[in-house]
Amino acid sequence: MSLSFFGHNGRRLPFTALAITLAAAAPTAANATDGYFLNGAGAKAKGAGGVEIAMPQDALAISVNPATAMEIGHRLDVGVEIFVPDRGASISGNAAGLDGKYSGNGANPFVLPEAAYVRPLSDRLAVGIAINGNGGMNTHYKTNPFASFGASGPAGVNLRQIMISPTAAYKVAQGHSVGVSPVIVLQSFKMHGAQPFAAYSQDPENFTNNGTDWSAGVGVRVGYLGSIGESVKIGAFYQSKINAGDFDDYAGLFAEKGGFDIPASWGFGASVKASDALTVGADYKRIDYSDVQSVGNPVDSLFQGVPFGADGGPGFGWRDIDVWKVGAIYRASPALTLRAGYGRSDNPVPRSQTLLNVFAPGVVRGHYTLGATVKIGDGADVTAYAMRAPRQTVRGSGSIPASFGGGEADVYLAETAVGLSFGLSL
Repeated sequence: MSLSFFGHNGRRLPFTALAITLAAAAPTAANATDGYFLNGAGAKAKGAGGVEIAMPQDALAISVNPATAMEIGHRLDVGVEIFVPDRGASISGNAAGLDGKYSGNGANPFVLPEAAYVRPLSDRLAVGIAINGNGGMNTHYKTNPFASFGASGPAGVNLRQIMISPTAAYKVAQGHSVGVSPVIVLQSFKMHGAQPFAAYSQDPENFTNNGTDWSAGVGVRVGYLGSIGESVKIGAFYQSKINAGDFDDYAGLFAEKGGFDIPASWGFGASVKASDALTVGADYKRIDYSDVQSVGNPVDSLFQGVPFGADGGPGFGWRDIDVWKVGAIYRASPALTLRAGYGRSDNPVPRSQTLLNVFAPGVVRGHYTLGATVKIGDGADVTAYAMRAPRQTVRGSGSIPASFGGGEADVYLAETAVGLSFGLSL
């Protein structure tokens, strides 16, 4: 039995069927712009630098701040992004034969679908659901950087994460709303071509080349959205750390026998309606990568006698990051809205941790965006956007231990994305 929502004039919205389709697609993202998190949700926010904590524009805003459901109205948005990363590594000064330049672009491009629906139930209560990619990591080296160590075949990883967020928002006072979303996460992971490192694992059989494994978990996201006068909005959100279950087929790779939780994140934002035509906004976000062992533990623990897969075992060595975003929305005419934005994040990968991050070079820092929306009919619009994140390189410093032949591993990443969405006010 399938549940459906209904719009005005009895229009049937088979959102459950759409949700199942998008969940099955399990979008892949390759080292997205906020570490491995995506830089935004929804085509309109992505065109404005990812700003949306206090500047909601479409139904996908509830996947960042659930309180925005009170501002969206009755709305459905469905979009898709074409994401093209340029990632790779170079190794120099290695006595074991690793030296060379390596491209991790064996898999491109990536298709990232997303959808959300919001419906007011009264003047004080609104509900909705959003389905979107959280982010991910992907590299595919056709020439294996670790072949001289004895690795065979291509090398790389593929992490995919999708979030399903049922949402309820409540107006606590005029101009002030709160919201909550239980967050259901589905994720998959695959690693190949890392055979030599399995010798340093407590479970070598479950380290690499075991195909795609899946896990799931549940967390919570809460949010607030308020108005100060008629022109200023402020907002905040908190998303809990999500215990996403273990990747059993990679219990010898990730710390805590295959654990790969999703780190907590939180942030706040503001927007100002500067004129009837222009709105500007800014967001700040913090992502606590270091609180997840498999992501935050440094590789150094390996040389202190703690193997891969153990509690406290080696990870990617990522540190926590701060993310800042600014964006502008300009209503050029009743039918045309233009957007632009910029985002800047810390680099999560220390120079000493670049060796393992050959597999996951999530080092992009800045991204520039442009977007536009055209109204195409009664309550309907089409939105397009483009994003460019220039190449960022992290040059290793003490990154390859002497026992592995020494030298340095440098990693780099650049990104380009374009997207299109269809929105319908119901």
